[in-house]
Amino acid sequence: MEMQEVTAKSDEPVSGEWADGPRYLTRQPILDLRGKAHGYDVLLRNGLEGGYLLASQDAGPARFDNTVQFGLEELTGGLPAFVNCTGEELTEQLAEHLPPNLTVLEIRESAEPAASLVAACQKLKGLGFRLALHDFAWKPGYEALLDLANYIKIDFNTADERTRQGRLRQMTGKTVALIAENIQTQQQHQQAKAEGFKLFQGYFFLHPTPLKSRNIPTNRLFHIQILNLLHTHSLDFRKLSELVKQDAALTYRLLRLVNSPLCAVRQEVRSIETALLAVGEDNFRHIATLAIANEMSANQPIEVLRMAFVRGRFCELAAPQCALDPGEQYLLGLISLLPAMLCIAMDDLTPSLPLRDSIREALHGTKNRDRKLLDWLESHEVGDWATSDAIVQSNSLNRKQMVLYYAQSVVWADSALSSIA
Repeated sequence: MEMQEVTAKSDEPVSGEWADGPRYLTRQPILDLRGKAHGYDVLLRNGLEGGYLLASQDAGPARFDNTVQFGLEELTGGLPAFVNCTGEELTEQLAEHLPPNLTVLEIRESAEPAASLVAACQKLKGLGFRLALHDFAWKPGYEALLDLANYIKIDFNTADERTRQGRLRQMTGKTVALIAENIQTQQQHQQAKAEGFKLFQGYFFLHPTPLKSRNIPTNRLFHIQILNLLHTHSLDFRKLSELVKQDAALTYRLLRLVNSPLCAVRQEVRSIETALLAVGEDNFRHIATLAIANEMSANQPIEVLRMAFVRGRFCELAAPQCALDPGEQYLLGLISLLPAMLCIAMDDLTPSLPLRDSIREALHGTKNRDRKLLDWLESHEVGDWATSDAIVQSNSLNRKQMVLYYAQSVVWADSALSSIA
């Protein structure tokens, strides 16, 4: 019995609707006050110009067609998808190809509030779309767009506190949700909350406040001990099963995964012993690592775990392109976010982890052979397309295949989280 879609098929060409898919595709979470995803900012374009992501003058229809072909619901798990649009894309009705119930159309800051744009936005609102003003800065004539907007984004990188407070005062009396954009640190997150923002976009949740103690908590050392056993060449199943059984929560998560659609086991599995027999040793290692990651991230926003799953799955799928070991790359991607899960520096974690020296160095940021896929993904996550392109070119990788692997990893990670929720 094999876990569904665990084995990468990197030798297969991109085909079907993916053959003409987007050149760049990523998503960035927008979190609420509880740390849960409210929606995702979807970055999807066909071209790169002057170091900044832009659709060419005739790329608009293709960009939206590709969005529809992929499926926003799959990319965002059914949550709102924030899609950045030019004024021309809105007035030319290109956005109408997108599903209204899932789509928030972001009006770029460069758009002029002409009567034609206001009329187009009124029509789109009538069709069921929601609207957001991206990187909002006050301009004469913006009142009509402000009255239509469901969301206002204010960039913490470009607007200082005085400017932000002025813009917030302009929102008084309006029923609009405020999104603090480019929130990258816990300090910025706390500041944004204090100023009255309710939604936050940025990777601040990957940088939690470190614990005062540099020691790994005892219960997490227990999980690392299991992780060590899982990734030895010869699996000592008797010792492993006894350790897993000592952690009721881990046992429960593991059995939930084995009995989920992720593994496609025909009969219900009720014990650790039968789980190994049902899915096989390799897949057992895989899903047990997922279950452990879930336990380790229990005190952090779920997006940390989701991103760890995406990283692990992506590195696993893309590994054959670089003649790397898929299982080892899966572990590398997953463990890369262990500091965010445990609030402990990587320097204090790696001595306890079951890793080769090269993988350990990759986790510390060394640009070696084992880190090239993680480097590509980290660049892609933040929209640094120039760096991700350079990695593709220097390693003779297939760009469209990499984007496909990313998209598949997003869907897989959402499925894995649903299975253990």
